Amino acid sequence: MSEQKIVIESASEEEIQPSSGSFLWELIRIIVVAFVVMVAFRVFVAEPFVVSGSSMVPNFHNKEYLVVDKVSYRLGEPKRGDVIVFKYPKDTSQYFIKRIIALPGERVQVDNGRVKVFNNEYPEGVVISEPYLTSEDATFGKTDIVTLGSSEYYVLGDNRLASSDSRVWGILPEHNIIGKAWFRAFPITELGFPSFPDPILN
Repeated sequence: MSEQKIVIESASEEEIQPSSGSFLWELIRIIVVAFVVMVAFRVFVAEPFVVSGSSMVPNFHNKEYLVVDKVSYRLGEPKRGDVIVFKYPKDTSQYFIKRIIALPGERVQVDNGRVKVFNNEYPEGVVISEPYLTSEDATFGKTDIVTLGSSEYYVLGDNRLASSDSRVWGILPEHNIIGKAWFRAFPITELGFPSFPDPILN
């Protein structure tokens, strides 16, 4: 039986040495693809924000670096107690961070340092207990009962004495919401996923 011979042809010098032009083109392609992936990630998945001001003290502080989750609200609805980043309804070039207090279809009232919510379960109204606040965080001001539409939210800052929120400028339309505060990246001592006890209707 004759032996089968495997012939290996040697490549020419041009075939094994990429030109500087092709290397540059590959580098440009990698940069473009990376840029597109980064933009898509920021637009559809998560986006970084830096806290400015003291309206969410003691739970979020000035210059903290947060990553905002944009996916959760495409899969489900915002809930009471969520800390969200949104476009300020009076000037959508500005971004605010606040906490959701009342949900679509509910009514809400601020009076005598208390926040009261009216809904199907509590038609006569019930005061919200907010365990994530300190004892000094009284909700100052007085507002008449506000009725929320099917895509409207009532939001407040955790620092009730130094927050411009729904008590001042009114309801928040759902389409202004960017996403939920998901991960705290800076300072390093606070690195992690911020979590808080849920507000209680009692």
